[in-house]
Amino acid sequence: MANESRPCPCGIGDRFDYEGCGQEVQVEHIKAYVCKAPASTDKAVVVIHDIFGWQLPNTRYMADMLAANGYIAICPDFFAGREAWKPSDDWSKFDDWLKTRDARKINKEADAVLKYLKEQCGAKKLGVVGFCWGGIAVHHLMMTYPELKAGVSLYGLIKDSDDISNLLNPTFFIFAEKDDFIPLHQVTLLEQKLKKNCKVDFEVKIYPGQTHGFVHRRGEDISPQDKPYIEEGRKDMINWLNKYI
Repeated sequence: MANESRPCPCGIGDRFDYEGCGQEVQVEHIKAYVCKAPASTDKAVVVIHDIFGWQLPNTRYMADMLAANGYIAICPDFFAGREAWKPSDDWSKFDDWLKTRDARKINKEADAVLKYLKEQCGAKKLGVVGFCWGGIAVHHLMMTYPELKAGVSLYGLIKDSDDISNLLNPTFFIFAEKDDFIPLHQVTLLEQKLKKNCKVDFEVKIYPGQTHGFVHRRGEDISPQDKPYIEEGRKDMINWLNKYI
């Protein structure tokens, strides 16, 4: 149990025993999980983990799903060797922990990963998806790296003051209606700013009745009423990548 006075609202997910179909590799100063598509391809997707880190089985499951859909999928350790958050950690210390892991200060890791994909995997068409902490990172990268042709940000927290409109390529934003972390007014504000200032394609979508982490941390077989939305979120993510990469 996390801190009783403020329990961790993030479950770690349902796929504790999922082994993964890919392999771990060293990419310059960081490790990464890589899963190749069944057939040769020059399309690749960077998968950015949430607070629970690059080894979370649920996130590897999503990387494998992308690989099965025709992409080289790579999930690097964007914490660069620092410990991921654990559900048993004291939630009252989360804010201090997070200050040392800024989702907008990952360019060194992103540079290494993009170079690896191009030089070691033959990737020419690149995209990025990210969950929670990784959703924030996707937003940052899509405003920074023009070679990323498509991005999908899943429940990445946005703040009113953020510079959020200068996307370089099409980006899809997935949110949950009942997300304890992200108030719907922030989602509305994001959409308003994008409509006013954004020069590329984007979409902001809220999935009814869903909670934080629903696309990657919930098993389709866990809650029948959520299954259609979990599957819809995953399908929407893949369709967006297919459209622009």
